[in-house]
Amino acid sequence: MKFKPAKWPRKLRSAAWYEGSTKDVIYHRGWMKNQGYPDDLFDGRPIIGILNTWSDMTPCNGHLRELAEKVKAGIWEAGGFPMEVPVFSASENTFRPTAMMFRNLAALSIEEQIRGQPMDGCVLMVGCDKTTPSLLMAAASCDLPSIVVTGGPMLNGWFQGERVGAGTHLWRFSEAVKAGEMTQEAFLSAESAVTRSSGTCNTMGTASSMASMSEALGMALSGNAAIPAVDSRRRVMAQLSGRRIVQMVKDDLKPSDILTKNAFENAIRCNGAVGGSTNTVVHMLAIAGRIGVDVTLDDWDRCGRDVSTILNLQPSGEYLMEEFFYAGGLPVVLKRLGEAGKLHKDALTVSGETVWDEVKEAVNWNEDVIRPVDKPLTTNGGIAVLKGNLAPRGAILKPSAASPHLMQHRGRAVVFEDIDDYKARINDDTLDIDETCIMVLKNCGPKGYPGMAEVGNMGLPPKVLKKGIKDMIRISDARMSGTAYGTVILHTSPEAAAGGPLAVVQSGDMIEVDVAGRRLHLEISEADLAARLSKWTPRHEMAASGYAWLHQTHVEGADTGADLNFLKGCRGAPVGKDSH
Repeated sequence: MKFKPAKWPRKLRSAAWYEGSTKDVIYHRGWMKNQGYPDDLFDGRPIIGILNTWSDMTPCNGHLRELAEKVKAGIWEAGGFPMEVPVFSASENTFRPTAMMFRNLAALSIEEQIRGQPMDGCVLMVGCDKTTPSLLMAAASCDLPSIVVTGGPMLNGWFQGERVGAGTHLWRFSEAVKAGEMTQEAFLSAESAVTRSSGTCNTMGTASSMASMSEALGMALSGNAAIPAVDSRRRVMAQLSGRRIVQMVKDDLKPSDILTKNAFENAIRCNGAVGGSTNTVVHMLAIAGRIGVDVTLDDWDRCGRDVSTILNLQPSGEYLMEEFFYAGGLPVVLKRLGEAGKLHKDALTVSGETVWDEVKEAVNWNEDVIRPVDKPLTTNGGIAVLKGNLAPRGAILKPSAASPHLMQHRGRAVVFEDIDDYKARINDDTLDIDETCIMVLKNCGPKGYPGMAEVGNMGLPPKVLKKGIKDMIRISDARMSGTAYGTVILHTSPEAAAGGPLAVVQSGDMIEVDVAGRRLHLEISEADLAARLSKWTPRHEMAASGYAWLHQTHVEGADTGADLNFLKGCRGAPVGKDSH
């Protein structure tokens, strides 16, 4: 019996490849049939590309092959034709010099896969930090109906009776070893306990933050962000998402319908409420740039300034993603924002419903995990955007992970010219530094590293750690892991390698930090600063060829998303010409 295709309101994009009887169509369709597909699959079913970032070298996404089978099941059930497509997978765990250098390459390659292949809609299978923004950037560029399916966080880590978070406790244990509070043997024995199941970091690191941003933006089904990777409900979510993308194609519900300015403002406020990663700033700016929505650092400061962090989750708080899911997940947080008047309730989601329709009935099952607004973890969460002569285009800080006593501070700069200089000197007991100083790291931005590595949360010198000091102000043009913590000022723009003022800071200079006043000031005169900048020459070497050259030549600053300057704007996914 032949399949009778559904009546679609318009001609499907894939029809240009597979419908008809011309030589070109027979060429495309005939080769596909060598996999055993019946004739009728090519006659009216929407073709859904499952863009899968599974890779053995991306351990956070190592289970996505199995999860994709549930997505396929949902697509088949809804009358679609699923085609799984392996795409560039930028792993934070394995890529050198840093995965961030390859986020833009991944987005570029994936958008061209979408644009050049017969897809009517896309399922974005993501997990590890850079896979979520790279696929969202690609989907925004092409503007085909798309839905996010995340792999989910790993189970709680436990070590010696203590709840331990992936990433967060790596930093804590490492500092404890340097301080003489933990043995190297104990540190090694904790290794397997911290990461004990499939999935992404179980803290509110960048992966969980970007999963939350996807849901808050409306690009994932409600409840997607927090379900643990190994929970059966994660597979149910995948199957439901497979069903939903088919209807989205029928309705022609595209990223440009969902990724509005209001959606980004919802996500920015949500990031503050959950104590999300500083990395979400650079990723969300890049996604907004791809879809063509004007989102700036000023929007981050404006929307996040008066948002309280109500999620008691590491690295800002106590619990892990398992407890967040059991407490009700992101729908509870979004409901609380709505009740506080901090949510654009009419923002559209991939479900076809508004965000408020999706979350208004959410129930909080644990008010120690998701706290009431009047009992927050941090009153002013969000992301603080600091500006001044040291950061004319801005720098950012995460208040929920910082030390209150350092939020207004004046200190002597101890400068490290690059990460190698830092590594060579930080453990030297003769280093002229104490806890009142401000550590400054240069040449680790988008051009300088290159790629903007997660080195901004510099470990403190052992001589300071042994005094019982746990935090110092650190300033750089780098990023830090979303699992990290401390009074760390990041993404200083313009970066040192581009000749920003950070490039000419000298050890001994005094720096003023005033988070409440949003001020980052180098205490030298305008004339002295201008004189130093006039004598500055680049320290880093430009790559001579290859992608590194392309990246360094065309990458923009962190203040606008660190995307390649020729990839801005929603450029669509035309069918194009058939060369056969």
